[in-house]
Amino acid sequence: MRSPAAELARTLARHAEEVCRHYLPSGRRYGHYWLVGDVAGSPGRSLYVRLRGPDAGPGAAGKWTDAATGEHGDLLDLIAANRGLRTFHDLRAEAHHFLALPLPEDRRPRRRARDGEEAARRLFASGVPVAGTPAERYLRSRGIMAPLDWPALRFHPRLWYRDDRSPVRQSWPGLLAAVTDTHGAITGVHRTWLDRQRPAKAPFPEPRRALGHLLGNGVRFGEARDVLLAGEGIETVLALKSVLPHLPMVAALSANHLAALMLPPGLIRLYVAQDDDAAGRMAADRLQARAVADGIAFHVLAPVLGDFNEDLCRFGVAALLHHLLPQLAPADAAGLQAPAA
Repeated sequence: MRSPAAELARTLARHAEEVCRHYLPSGRRYGHYWLVGDVAGSPGRSLYVRLRGPDAGPGAAGKWTDAATGEHGDLLDLIAANRGLRTFHDLRAEAHHFLALPLPEDRRPRRRARDGEEAARRLFASGVPVAGTPAERYLRSRGIMAPLDWPALRFHPRLWYRDDRSPVRQSWPGLLAAVTDTHGAITGVHRTWLDRQRPAKAPFPEPRRALGHLLGNGVRFGEARDVLLAGEGIETVLALKSVLPHLPMVAALSANHLAALMLPPGLIRLYVAQDDDAAGRMAADRLQARAVADGIAFHVLAPVLGDFNEDLCRFGVAALLHHLLPQLAPADAAGLQAPAA
């Protein structure tokens, strides 16, 4: 027989989105998740709540994690932390009060999520291969020697950009990266606006933006079977592709998204290219806990500087490979290094 707390958590899970809208109104829906800053409802994106899934068990609706602090739990835990409730008596009263409120089902956010994914697919389809374009020149300027003919990468010559401080849209060249799920379906697109004259990012406050459903998904370079390397940025992952060309990799696009990355079935070993900052270390810790729970061997790859693209630009291919090889599992080190020049 389920405990009263477990039964109440299951009931709340059936109304996960309504719970989030009520207790965390400064957040927003992002695909199948609600993103907000913390359990108090501060603006931000480090805490994510799963909105869809079974009532209990793996992948259950209402399960949440704060990638910045490592906290996690169900919707009862969330309400308790949000309202500062210390006893189950008070928590149960609060939950019952919430469940007595009208809970209309608002379909508009789900339509917007689907519309965002469709818009991302259309935008990516309008791009062209990166060879010979400003996107190639930008990536080569970052020291990246890896091939760039990946299905996940395209170039767009006229990518619209609107600064939040101005209603005027501007057309700039940009790098497009397809975000896909573990089955290869495009769920979003990541955009990097490029300078019109130099091989650099455009001079915007936010030269990178994403469209569609990113959480749990990533930009993939190669098909993962039993081994996978996961990192944050596209440039970081392509830097590693320059020295470990045979290793399948995925860029999760941020520390929060790396912590929530969905792992493909059949994975035996997972490498994480950890950025050398607090968010990167926390993301690696959260992903490690999930991987180990699934019986996956976990290895952290640590850079010398802030990230592996910095290392590549500063030290070059040979030195980066020399730094990486001792960090690889013995079974992988011989087969994954680039052939000698």
